[in-house]
Amino acid sequence: MTYLLLAGVGVAAGFLNVMAGGGTLLILPVLLFVGMPAPMANGTSRVAIIAQNIVAVGSFQRKGLVEPASSIKLALATVPGAIVGALVAVVIPEELFTGILAAVMVVAAIGLFSPQKERSKNAPARTGWLPVLTMVLIGFYGGFIQAGVGMLFMLALYQLVGLDLVRVNAYKVFIVAVYTVPALLVFAVSGNVDWIAGAALGAGNATGAAIGARTTMKGGEKGIKTVVAIVIVLMAGKLIFG
Repeated sequence: MTYLLLAGVGVAAGFLNVMAGGGTLLILPVLLFVGMPAPMANGTSRVAIIAQNIVAVGSFQRKGLVEPASSIKLALATVPGAIVGALVAVVIPEELFTGILAAVMVVAAIGLFSPQKERSKNAPARTGWLPVLTMVLIGFYGGFIQAGVGMLFMLALYQLVGLDLVRVNAYKVFIVAVYTVPALLVFAVSGNVDWIAGAALGAGNATGAAIGARTTMKGGEKGIKTVVAIVIVLMAGKLIFG
């Protein structure tokens, strides 16, 4: 029953993570509820994240939405920060950073919903020093706590890299898939991964990710912003009311 519960939660989390972000905020409380210590819950969730993003990357890549050179450059920039963040995560409880997470959501919401010029779906991605540096910093946050990192990537890819929201999600899942591998290794080496629970979550997350990728490509920017708005409200309520 526990594994069925995790798979069910994974479906919802995978969908949210691909469409907007915040799915890990569903996963972590459930893992804690079933008796996992916080560091192990943090590590186990990474198994599901990798499964989810492999499926989503395949869906987006078949539509040609990810340009290899720019996406690889941005993804590799996140790896050093993710490793350091994961090393910090295994010794510092993530509860200390609830305030940071709340601030992150506010900043991301302002950036995503601020007035913007119309984006060309074929405009090249900008990969100068500022987007790359931003990827390093977000990589650290993702390696540390993961929850809410999708919103940060959406903000950076939208505002700094200059992508439309459909391609933002395509790039986001590729970047997260890359940096999650070394982060997961850090948690695994420290004994903070439950592989069976992670597999159950991963099956659910992969299913939700496939649905989320199709919804992203079908619904376009309007559909994405609707889901983002709902996620922000739910996340804010979670952080404020517990």
